[in-house]
Amino acid sequence: MKKFLIVSLVMLFSSVLVAQSPIGDGGKQVNFGTGFSSFGIPLYVGMDFGVHPDITVGFNVSYRSYSENFLGVNYNQSIIGLFGNGNYHFNRILNIPQEWDFYAGLSAGYVIWNAASGYGGSNSSGLGIDAQIGGRYYWSDRWGVNLEFGGGNAASGGRIGLSYKL
Repeated sequence: MKKFLIVSLVMLFSSVLVAQSPIGDGGKQVNFGTGFSSFGIPLYVGMDFGVHPDITVGFNVSYRSYSENFLGVNYNQSIIGLFGNGNYHFNRILNIPQEWDFYAGLSAGYVIWNAASGYGGSNSSGLGIDAQIGGRYYWSDRWGVNLEFGGGNAASGGRIGLSYKL
């Protein structure tokens, strides 16, 4: 009985120690896709770097264009978002299988709002801070699909895309 207990504890702790963010310390991944928001459909690309088994830092760039009617005049606008982010990945503490990745974090950056001359609306360039929560499913060792809500996308609602581990 004593041997069974010791073997069981070793197996339990070794499985918890192996579980970590799918990117891992020193890993890198590229993310790209599209999003959803009230200001057009954004396209984004970014990269994450593993700095700890449970923590990544990274950046993303997004672009979108849309048309807005303000006081009876149609204005074409574009928005560029340049953001850095940090995420905590819950895989290890929740013992989530390696093909899944659940995370939450913060983003900070700058939004460049290009409006046509004469636009009098309240939208303008400036600093932005955002929070995000998301998840990934990796269908192979390198490729995964990503869904995120919030997150440094210049007035974003969320995004969906692909992730590729380098």
